[in-house]
Amino acid sequence: MWRLKNILLWNLVAAVIVLGQAWPNAKLSSQSSSGIKADCLGNLMRLSMDEALAVGNQLVVEAINGTQRVLLTPSLAAQCGYSMESDPWGNTRVYTSLMGCFVDNKDDATFKIGLKLQMYSQRPSDVVTHDVSQTCSYTRWAPKEVLCDRNYMEVSNYLMKSNPQTKRPAQDQNVDSNLLEDSGASHGIWKMTFFTPEPVVMVPREAEQAGYSAMTTSTRLIMRSPYNTPETFSEDVAGIPMEVFKVSVYNKAESGLGIVNLAAACPTGGVLFTESVISWYIPRRMTPLMDGTFRIVEMHMGINGQRLDRSQMAARGYTLSTTDFHIVAEIPVGSPDGYYKSHAPEYQYHVTYTVEPMLEVLWRADGTQNDIKYKVLFPITTPLMPRPPHAEDYTVPEDGLFSVRLGSFLHDVELKNITFFTGVLTVEESNARGLIVQEHIYTNGTKGFSLQVAFDADVVLKTNPEPLVTTYSLPLTFGLLILPEGTSFAHEVTLQASLQDVVLPALTGTCDQKHFYVRVKYGSQGRNFETTVGTRQLTPELAKAYKLQENRTHLHLRVPYTAQDSNFELVSSVSIQARLDIVLWEPNNQWVLGDLSLACSFPLMTTKCYPNGTITAVAVKLESVPSLVPSQLTLKDRSCRPVFSDDRFAHFSFSADSCGTSRTFFDNYMLDQNEISLYHKVTAKTSPAEPEYRQTIYCYYMVNKTQTVAFSHKPRGYDPRAEIGTGLLMVQMRLARDAAYEQFYQAQDYPLEKYLRDPLFFEVVLMQSTDPQLELIVENCWATRQEDRTSVPRWDIIVNSCENRDDTHVTVFHPVMDNVAMPSHVKRFSMRMFTFTNDNEVLRDQIYVHCDAVICNTNGPPDGICRGQCVHPTGTKGTKFQGLKGAKREQRSTESAHQWQLSSGPILLSN
Repeated sequence: MWRLKNILLWNLVAAVIVLGQAWPNAKLSSQSSSGIKADCLGNLMRLSMDEALAVGNQLVVEAINGTQRVLLTPSLAAQCGYSMESDPWGNTRVYTSLMGCFVDNKDDATFKIGLKLQMYSQRPSDVVTHDVSQTCSYTRWAPKEVLCDRNYMEVSNYLMKSNPQTKRPAQDQNVDSNLLEDSGASHGIWKMTFFTPEPVVMVPREAEQAGYSAMTTSTRLIMRSPYNTPETFSEDVAGIPMEVFKVSVYNKAESGLGIVNLAAACPTGGVLFTESVISWYIPRRMTPLMDGTFRIVEMHMGINGQRLDRSQMAARGYTLSTTDFHIVAEIPVGSPDGYYKSHAPEYQYHVTYTVEPMLEVLWRADGTQNDIKYKVLFPITTPLMPRPPHAEDYTVPEDGLFSVRLGSFLHDVELKNITFFTGVLTVEESNARGLIVQEHIYTNGTKGFSLQVAFDADVVLKTNPEPLVTTYSLPLTFGLLILPEGTSFAHEVTLQASLQDVVLPALTGTCDQKHFYVRVKYGSQGRNFETTVGTRQLTPELAKAYKLQENRTHLHLRVPYTAQDSNFELVSSVSIQARLDIVLWEPNNQWVLGDLSLACSFPLMTTKCYPNGTITAVAVKLESVPSLVPSQLTLKDRSCRPVFSDDRFAHFSFSADSCGTSRTFFDNYMLDQNEISLYHKVTAKTSPAEPEYRQTIYCYYMVNKTQTVAFSHKPRGYDPRAEIGTGLLMVQMRLARDAAYEQFYQAQDYPLEKYLRDPLFFEVVLMQSTDPQLELIVENCWATRQEDRTSVPRWDIIVNSCENRDDTHVTVFHPVMDNVAMPSHVKRFSMRMFTFTNDNEVLRDQIYVHCDAVICNTNGPPDGICRGQCVHPTGTKGTKFQGLKGAKREQRSTESAHQWQLSSGPILLSN
């Protein structure tokens, strides 16, 4: 294969020459010979050029023969003793045999070689030329020398004037000199017999036409043959395949016509490879070249035609040794005298290593001076070695950045583009879009490529395997190119990272006298959820009915408490407690992202008593009796059924003397009483799945009271007004998550865990009231270890509407901002998390916070607690309170205030 490589190289030169001949007007310019060096290496001259065949340049070589220039085609180069070797980057070596056709030979001692180099670039008019001339001296010729170069085999033999071997055979003594001329004899050579091993006879003209070279000098006879000609043959020598060339030459000497037997044998194999070492085997006894017993006198190893001494070999790790049958040269893979090359068969990355060792051996026949000097230049390329690229993932998820490094590659690999799921980007386009692509050169001469991509880039895929977790995926295909051939290959990489970075949507709600108000603040993934109200999904039609409003960050719903999706939990004579359940869920995975159960009391007069004895009542289907059918309800008299009913309500209207109504008199009152229930027929007793439905109806009438009725024709001095009635107000205490008072802990969050001295942010709110004449006052607050608000020990937090100043961490009241609809209905304060102690032992358990709240009428007299939060009569402000011992608490006015008792859920001290 290596010979074929060289033949192809010379074919390339020939093609370039043809192209060059198509440019007759090309201007030739002689340039300096920088980067060109000529060396004399024994029986060879080596010309080295740096990057002479670099990308864009083409090289033509001509031999200078006196005043003429001869174009060195591949066939002529092999015939005349010229060879050329080039690496893929254009570093080139041209070797010339000192016995070459166009070498000026002076007595086989001084040799002058002339070469003309022409380098063509892409434009025909740009031609750079170099004239190279080198004179070499070489006098250490052995009687027989064999040279094995890349494209030819050469053998030369010393011609002795009185050599018995050259004695003219009897049958040839009368050869006519004219016959020599007619045969095309040159240099006194008459004919040649080639052994294939069958004999083939040729005269010089025929041999030259067949590609062989035969010549004599003042002291030597030279024969040269290209490889793989019809007159060469293969032979296995000590297990090594050899190309063999044998010929008998008839030449005219002073003593007459003589015969010289010549043979050359050059290796075509014998190389073994491991991952780290190349072992090159040459037969120790070259049987095609020698008869009898020979021994090795000298043995040398070299690189690129240059002999190395022992210290140079040791520094490179080279060894040269012998076995019973072989000479063995060992070369480490990766030696600096060779080079690596990238390949991509079937788009998979591989490398080869190429090195050109040289072997020189001097054999001597025992008891004689019949030496054979043997020199072989043998380029070796390892088989393809797979080097799959390795991707190192340096991603730190908390940095929000993918970081990957791909390598390692040889220096002839370039990164051309990267394929993302969104498309293909070149390296330049990737950097322009903020995707950082860099090349890294390592100390061992290899390289790698790195890429950094932010998690929020559009080329990154995002999924949620869990509600709070985002998985970021970056599928990549690196597009790579091998220079200078332009061979492409690719490597796929998929990077993944997960972060618990999802902020779920938050739900809050309030009520007025008729509606639930639900507010949803979107999480980090926007509106990625569906909404269920009660048991129904929020369709566009339902959203319109519930007055849906939304923007980029929030949505709002207004749901009547009588809506089908609310649940009735409790009913009294003046109110009904209803609950609205809201669930936010992710449709793909059916995950619940948030939920809210909003329970409120709404004013509802379930019983009305009229002076004429008529009674009306409303029965409500409660959540606890889901199978109830309101139309089946009756009064005590089973014949008294609802005058109107639907699936949630039943309305009754009856007179006080009917439907089984009972009447009772006491003091000055009369009580009419009836009952709404569900009549059950007598059946086999079973365990009821639901409680019985029973609603009692009461009507009180004042009797034995005289009413005075007067009539006056004078105009009234005042407007009539309604009599003051009674209603139900609700006060709620809740714990905020932070000082912003925007998010609050829900019932399912308790018990809470807090560290010592963590701030606790409390809010006390008057619910469902829009009356600006009311004000909420937090009267007293204290903490206990037990849920019972009367248990001991206890610690005062707020006393008589003010902070407990005996506490080292004083309670802080926070102002209520104007963005709250009724600031007077809200009070906010904070305290530090603490724990109780017993004989200096810290009791690591939970605490409960309890408060008494008062609703004051601001139009009433401002006395007692209703003077305001932490406002005292003259002379009492700043009073010290006694903490655990308790303090004297002020009396409040019963005419202008109503009191509520509140308690928080358990709060645990965390370690």
